[in-house]
Amino acid sequence: MNEKNSFSKGIVDGLPICFGYLSVSFAFGIFATQSGLTIFEALLLSMTNVTSAGQFAAVPIIVSGGALIELAIAQLVINLRYALMSISLSQKLGDSVRLPDRFVIAFVNTDEVFAVASGSDRPVGRKYLYGLILTPYLGWSIGTLIGAGAGNILPASVVSALGLAIYGMFIAIVVPDMKKEKPVALCVVIAVVLSCAFEYLPFLQAVPDGFVIIICAAVSSALMAALKPIPVQEVAAND
Repeated sequence: MNEKNSFSKGIVDGLPICFGYLSVSFAFGIFATQSGLTIFEALLLSMTNVTSAGQFAAVPIIVSGGALIELAIAQLVINLRYALMSISLSQKLGDSVRLPDRFVIAFVNTDEVFAVASGSDRPVGRKYLYGLILTPYLGWSIGTLIGAGAGNILPASVVSALGLAIYGMFIAIVVPDMKKEKPVALCVVIAVVLSCAFEYLPFLQAVPDGFVIIICAAVSSALMAALKPIPVQEVAAND
């Protein structure tokens, strides 16, 4: 079967992702500058990471002067899914994709890029994938720059309201799966309870924010993996 290997087709397929990233990265830019980062630092963070949840978790750790090991572990836990997605996507790559290309493509292999590429009915080639990742990368970076700049220009009331956009994004991601799968809903509840415990119990308040994220994510997911594991046949059906 021939590869899908048109750069222009990749650009076109990546445009909807680009426009979607503009709004989310705009919110990140505001969040980053309001937390204490400069516009340049916010932009640099987006251009070198391209991970929404990872970047939002990183900012409080960076601003509070957290340890590098704390930052590294938090990013590992939050972004581990990208390694799994890259392994899966590697099965769809055409012969034109060489080892250096794989490193570049993996850098922008976000949830949405993975969904578009893996949904192709043909192997995806080098030129197509470069086109597919280019527009989302530009959208993520440009949105961050605009948001970071707007945070210093817009009235405080508007910035505060726009800052809520990120919470809306996470709710939009989580709620549909919570409604479909009770184990997912229970996992979220466990994570929320743990997070509240670290926030309000005096003997837990000293734990750094980065480790709180790690602990809540790891404990809630491990508990549900043990209590409500996904059957093997269900995993196979979803592949």
